[in-house]
Amino acid sequence: MIQSSMSALLRPLRTLLFAEHYSLTRFCSSFVSRMRYINKLKENDAACVSALQTGHIFLFHHLIPLLQSSGPGTFRPVALSYSEVQSVLQRCGSDGSLLKESILIGCSEQNHAQFCLDVGELDPAAIAKDCKGAFVDLRKAFFLLEGAEAPLVAKAQALLRWHQINRFCGATGQLTQRNQAGSQRVCSSSSTVYYPKMSPVVIVLVSDGKRCLLGRQSSFPRGLYSALAGFCDMGETMEEALCREVAEEVGLEVQNIIYSSSQHWPFPHSSFMLACHATVSPAHSKLNVDHQELEDARWFTEEEITCALQVKAPLQKDHSPTVWLPPKHAVAHRLIMEWRDQQQRSKDTRMSECAEEQ
Repeated sequence: MIQSSMSALLRPLRTLLFAEHYSLTRFCSSFVSRMRYINKLKENDAACVSALQTGHIFLFHHLIPLLQSSGPGTFRPVALSYSEVQSVLQRCGSDGSLLKESILIGCSEQNHAQFCLDVGELDPAAIAKDCKGAFVDLRKAFFLLEGAEAPLVAKAQALLRWHQINRFCGATGQLTQRNQAGSQRVCSSSSTVYYPKMSPVVIVLVSDGKRCLLGRQSSFPRGLYSALAGFCDMGETMEEALCREVAEEVGLEVQNIIYSSSQHWPFPHSSFMLACHATVSPAHSKLNVDHQELEDARWFTEEEITCALQVKAPLQKDHSPTVWLPPKHAVAHRLIMEWRDQQQRSKDTRMSECAEEQ
């Protein structure tokens, strides 16, 4: 019964998410043309240089993004033109050659190529003042950014980090050289080509039918609870990794598994999140938490989840301890919302059936 109700919920949800993604482009030819344009920039250095001069550039300082206030409690990344970045760099004492280090992120729906650039060599305060913005840690920024801006900034940071930690060939120890777009690095000695990678991670919201299971690590901010997650081991399927993680962390054996969605997540070093719902028998829901893995794990009712969703985060340091949940851009938040909505649908169905019987 639980599996069928969850499936009924998620089928229209996945259809809706898929439709929303493509409705933004209006016509398939517009989406295809942008994808082919991005691919051209990755393969043609001259075309990428030309696109950089007419595109938008987002600045980072030691992987921390430059943001501007867009309203009370909300921020947006600062999109600068080539000439604007050139002027900023010159005023901060750079000759502008740093612009060549810009990395391609993607392409906007207005067909502007999007790039990111880390200006860690320069004074962050001077750049922030010049651009009327502030460098904001990405973990905090995820609670402040809107819509598609969060994944854009996350992808940019992930690409910048990948280039910073993959400057040398793992086989020869020689320096690798990137192409203009930054979509690959090549060892001139061995001709080995390296591409940016993500590490697969399973993230699961476990339910016993009436409650959902959330946990927290000691490294989490105070009061933050999230869905259980863990890296996939070599050779594991998604399902095997999910079952193992739940068993290791809370001592439960899951029954049904339903895939929900996926997401790129920039922490700790660019993860590919595979999000699922899973169920356990109410008769076998007693937790046995491995405290080397988790600081705490507990069951939450629908009412407790609804209250936690209303908490605005991140909390102030002097705020009394309370439960709060991942930001709306995180796939963990999506899992929690799906479960809460499913609970409310089930409640409405039961009330409707009772009304019909009367």
